[in-house]
Amino acid sequence: MPSSAPSLLSRRSWPETRRISEILRKETVGGALLLLATVAALVWANSPAADSYTALRDLEVGPHALHLHLSLGTWAADGLLAVFFFVVGLELKREFVAGDLRDPRRAALPILAAVGGMAVPAVIYVAVASRAGGDALHGWAIPTATDIAFALAVLAVVGTHLPAALRTFLLTLAVVDDLLAVTVIAVFYTDTVQVVPLLGSLAAIALFALAVQRRIRSWWLLLPLAFGAWTLMHASGVHATVAGVLLGFTVPVLRSRRAGGPDAGPGLAEHFEHRLRPLSAGVAVPVFAFFAAGVTFGRLSGLGSALTDAVALGIVAGLVVGKLVGILGTTWVVARLTRARLDPSLSWWDVVAIGVLGGIGFTVSLLIGELAFDSELRAEHVKVGVLVGSVVASLLASALLRARNRAYRAIEEAEAVDADADGVPDVFQGRGV
Repeated sequence: MPSSAPSLLSRRSWPETRRISEILRKETVGGALLLLATVAALVWANSPAADSYTALRDLEVGPHALHLHLSLGTWAADGLLAVFFFVVGLELKREFVAGDLRDPRRAALPILAAVGGMAVPAVIYVAVASRAGGDALHGWAIPTATDIAFALAVLAVVGTHLPAALRTFLLTLAVVDDLLAVTVIAVFYTDTVQVVPLLGSLAAIALFALAVQRRIRSWWLLLPLAFGAWTLMHASGVHATVAGVLLGFTVPVLRSRRAGGPDAGPGLAEHFEHRLRPLSAGVAVPVFAFFAAGVTFGRLSGLGSALTDAVALGIVAGLVVGKLVGILGTTWVVARLTRARLDPSLSWWDVVAIGVLGGIGFTVSLLIGELAFDSELRAEHVKVGVLVGSVVASLLASALLRARNRAYRAIEEAEAVDADADGVPDVFQGRGV
């Protein structure tokens, strides 16, 4: 292979590597809180006080006049997750405007891997769930989403010595994955659309965009515009989290248009992300998980019977097998078609580990499951499938990542790479970064 051949998953720039490390530290805490919230919901829902959990989840609050008299579970799914998707929108825009992925050659792989990582699980789910009949195929999109918080938390805890390129790859893949997931929600899980509220929401988003493009940070102006956009989007019949993504896309990444280019400095996107990421990872996602994950196994006549449902089996197969095949297969095809080679510092086992890790589908998978099925029993089966598939994927990924982590730790100890006085590791020098 000639040295001029393009390289897959090559090392990112030092600023990007440092930024990814900071995100990983925050998401590790968020992932821990998400796990605690899930365990708490499962314990409470299967305790003698299970009725109080259901009563709390179904407690309705909010103004009737604005059609916002919703249950706490719905507030978590429609409201708090809008904050999560707003941060997703900020992160995705930042990646493609000022991050290393502004280079189309670098952006292509995680985008294609995200598409493959969604298409293959959907196909596997349809193949397995089709024998269930009825409305089973409505849940085709459930195993297509990767949970950012859980996946990054596992990677941060287990893969402390893994190359930063893999972390960037997973983060970008998961963000693109969530963007595609919210697009699927808007297109395939919207029954009816009320045009007037939708236009009103888009108008509020346009006003929000005008304000942030003028670098206005006043919460008393931006917050009402964002809430108005969310409220009208909710009233339109389109899932309200779509408003969160669209609002995130409007926020400028660079400090000044006149300065131009990625060297213009950080803009409002970084400011908002710094403020809202702790709220998203530490509050919004864990609270949603608490209300969404509380499946009562007693009503299912046992865990085993739940997993006899083809819907649950399709979800498990899609998450555990589909994600791996989709992500790994797409990466291999890209390498073959472009005659690219994996970066010399990496192994294909690293890509296998990331593919398995992508099978941790929790937050968005549960959300799609709620939208896909009206039957309470089938909705409970969906939760079981998502929980089992995510646990299996996390255990397999942890085992693979631990093995790869030991290998890279040995390499680091052998090379003993030091940092210069400027704080930038030697390995990043001489690369124009």
